[in-house]
Amino acid sequence: MRSLRRAIILGLGAAGSLLVLGFFLFAFLVTRTPGDNNPHADGIVVLTGESRRIAEGARLLDEGRAQRMLISGVYHRTGKKELIEISGLPADKFDCCVDIGYAALDTIGNASETRDWAKSRGYGSLIVVTASYHMPRSLAELSLAMPEAELIPHPIVPASFAPTHWWLSSAATRRLLSEYVKYLPTVAHLTIARILHPRPQSSVAEMPEEKSATPKIF
Repeated sequence: MRSLRRAIILGLGAAGSLLVLGFFLFAFLVTRTPGDNNPHADGIVVLTGESRRIAEGARLLDEGRAQRMLISGVYHRTGKKELIEISGLPADKFDCCVDIGYAALDTIGNASETRDWAKSRGYGSLIVVTASYHMPRSLAELSLAMPEAELIPHPIVPASFAPTHWWLSSAATRRLLSEYVKYLPTVAHLTIARILHPRPQSSVAEMPEEKSATPKIF
């Protein structure tokens, strides 16, 4: 009995240590500044949040990196005029090439909304624009909803997330912990789905390395 109790304690300690180590690795990856990249795809999907996401997606669209852009999860009271101002795009460019999605209420909803939009347009590759801390879970949910799509991450690091000493900000630490806890079951679901249903899976393009040659984000 004593040896069993000791094994259980050691097992719990090891699991706890792995979770803590995983959190610090997660935090390091999503707070570092991404290197320059040159993404091109059929479409762009922006998962709403900070206004910088929409502006960055609009920049990529204006540079011809994709044919159209979906802004997914827009608040129902936010109109097209406000979105045009946030995006910085000319009204005619916005009207021709931007679709607004109001249905999604969470990341799972974003994935469903994006899947339907991409399917209706016949798009097989997407540039995904969202906050860096939200990107791992977003890619996992999108991969579950669109197992054959090519997903190209284009993360936006929030201004409040310093590349070093993020732990000195209680708000940033709480945000990272919350997102990490949400990410774990999602990536577990994706892993199980891939084991149980082996088939061509979505391709997640690697982010370019920083000039300092730190590890790739995803």
